[in-house]
Amino acid sequence: MEELSTALLRTLFSYFFLLIIMRLMGKRELGKLSVFDVVISIMLAEMAAMAIEDVDKPAILYYIPMLLISLLEIGLAYFALKSKKFRDVVAGSADLIIENGEIREHAMRRNRLNMDDLMVHLRQKDVKNIADVEFAVMEPTGQMSVFLKEQKDTVTREDMGIADSKPVSPVFYKGLPIPLILDGKVREEALGKIGQNQLWLKREIRKYGIKDIREVSFCSIDERGIMFLDKKDKPLQ
Repeated sequence: MEELSTALLRTLFSYFFLLIIMRLMGKRELGKLSVFDVVISIMLAEMAAMAIEDVDKPAILYYIPMLLISLLEIGLAYFALKSKKFRDVVAGSADLIIENGEIREHAMRRNRLNMDDLMVHLRQKDVKNIADVEFAVMEPTGQMSVFLKEQKDTVTREDMGIADSKPVSPVFYKGLPIPLILDGKVREEALGKIGQNQLWLKREIRKYGIKDIREVSFCSIDERGIMFLDKKDKPLQ
């Protein structure tokens, strides 16, 4: 019974102690968390749980480290306000994933993103077609900010970086844009969905001046038959 009452008292104290600490660290903690903020939150939660469970040890052994961590976070936040370089080291910096409508594979690798991850981020922003994106920025919080191209009455091949204005071969389906090539690999099931084959795909990408499918980072087509294609970046020297 004594252990139960001790655990209950520690639970109440831990709750209010953590509440005070989180308020001291600022409202920033309540918003989107950076990697550093996540680490701090996990450590505080773990120590609070240990303080509640381990009733045989004095609670002060856990609350002092919790207080030290909170003071450390407040101090680092102060330095981050004063120094952009320090802020980038601790919290990370924003990174352009799509720039001027082109996917930056080097940036995706730095952020451990694959094409499927990118499409998920875009769909979460209610963007169904990557061809509509002008800029996409991966924020330090792990969220993606997306800026769309200015709307036009018609979409030309010039808008997609193609010199001529020949129409793309028609496709017959309804739904979201379908990725046909991911990381230089053809998605056979996607071609089957639109009733086409690799021969048709190779013929279409030749209109972009591309002879080898492996040169393509991403290629999709929408229900209007408009194809979006992004070539792989050249290797960094």
